[in-house]
Amino acid sequence: MSREEWSDLENDAIVADYFSMLSDELAGNTYNKAAHNRALQKIIGRSKGSIEFKHQNISAVLKGLGETWIKGYKPAFNFQMSLVDAVALQLQQRGGWIARRPSLPTGASEAPGAIWVGTPPTLQNSPPPDELEQMQAVARKFDVAGRDERNRSLGRAGEERVLHHERAILTSAGRKDLAKKVRWVSQEDGDGAGYDIASYAPDGKNRLLEVKTTNGWERTPFHISKNEINVAASNRDTWVLFRLYDFAREPQAFELHPPLDAHVSLTATSFRASFH
Repeated sequence: MSREEWSDLENDAIVADYFSMLSDELAGNTYNKAAHNRALQKIIGRSKGSIEFKHQNISAVLKGLGETWIKGYKPAFNFQMSLVDAVALQLQQRGGWIARRPSLPTGASEAPGAIWVGTPPTLQNSPPPDELEQMQAVARKFDVAGRDERNRSLGRAGEERVLHHERAILTSAGRKDLAKKVRWVSQEDGDGAGYDIASYAPDGKNRLLEVKTTNGWERTPFHISKNEINVAASNRDTWVLFRLYDFAREPQAFELHPPLDAHVSLTATSFRASFH
């Protein structure tokens, strides 16, 4: 077959096969990439190399959509927008895919421990990735930030994970007394406080954590409310935005401290309308 652009049928076939492998990978099941490739060659008539590169394109699309991807297929960019549509359709057809959460190992009874907390992207000693503009364009088109914000199951799971993280950190620092006092504010008191978890630093200083969770990479955009911004501004010494990413595979995080506009670009996306 010549090297013309992939058809919708070809894209649908390879995306469905990719998700089959990704599902196995996330579940810890073994699978054979070479066998999958050979099967696809018979179905769509493309070469081994063409299929492998398209797998990398799918990884890039998933990255832009704020999703996890097969680790063995490094994201390759400058993909067809029709491929983005095929991946988005597959996500839609899989229903609860986006809302999934990592499961504890079989037989695990203890609460999960601390999360690895790294350096925010804006403070890393490296330039933004070359593909960032394309990733942001895909995220805007499919409102990835809004999707994560509306995903109550994902948000609640992330908050619960951070609750255990804070308690584990304090316990390991010899402050079990403070660990017992950590509160899941959004769960106990409801939304509206401008933060989700009331915690402490080992020295007893308050930590007001607003948790933002995604299954995507560290630069996946997120929504933040006007109330949260105001609370952050009023509590600059204690308020923390706890960004939890790669949640479905291996939760990692970084923290942002006010002023937030030193780290992110804040864009108004809606307005409240009142009658005259």
